[in-house]
Amino acid sequence: MITAQQVKELRDKTLASMADCKKALEESGGDFAKAEVLLRRRGKQVAEKRAEKEATQGIVECYVHSNKKIGVLVELNCETDFVAKNETFKELAHDIALHVASMNPQYLGVQDIPQDLLAKKKNEFMEELKNSGKPQAVQNQIIEGKLKKFSEEISLLEQPFVKNPEQKVGDLVSEYMGKIGEKIKIGKFTRLEI
Repeated sequence: MITAQQVKELRDKTLASMADCKKALEESGGDFAKAEVLLRRRGKQVAEKRAEKEATQGIVECYVHSNKKIGVLVELNCETDFVAKNETFKELAHDIALHVASMNPQYLGVQDIPQDLLAKKKNEFMEELKNSGKPQAVQNQIIEGKLKKFSEEISLLEQPFVKNPEQKVGDLVSEYMGKIGEKIKIGKFTRLEI
């Protein structure tokens, strides 16, 4: 039997609703790790269902590092003004701003990286491998792998989240979409550093 204390512990950890936490614990037989996986999976399903919705409301969150030498502005959008005022939504915006300050992404997603920058990096990687003695097919695989890694390193949505490196920022946003039940998307972001 699932106790109220177990449900509360899972809710505190995941921010999912009490009902969702109870259901996940019941389905997992009281296993917290399995319940978290179930909640994450449900969050992704909600995110997929909400993908076509308009996210025209939201907030602008600012973060200034304690040394006063790094500042960030992040636009985080949602569907309704009600959610924009929600503390959970504000927490996500703050965490994303903190991440941008720490990890300095250059682009929102991989699709936003200019093709000329990717071509330049590809040429650099080709030059590195030119005299490696490896077959061309192997060199091509290495170059593709390096380009993928480079793209992920400079794309906000693909970066490992600074507070939980096992989760990408894009997955974090999807998780919050599941918790809140609305489409959430990151708009613009700016990072300034002295």
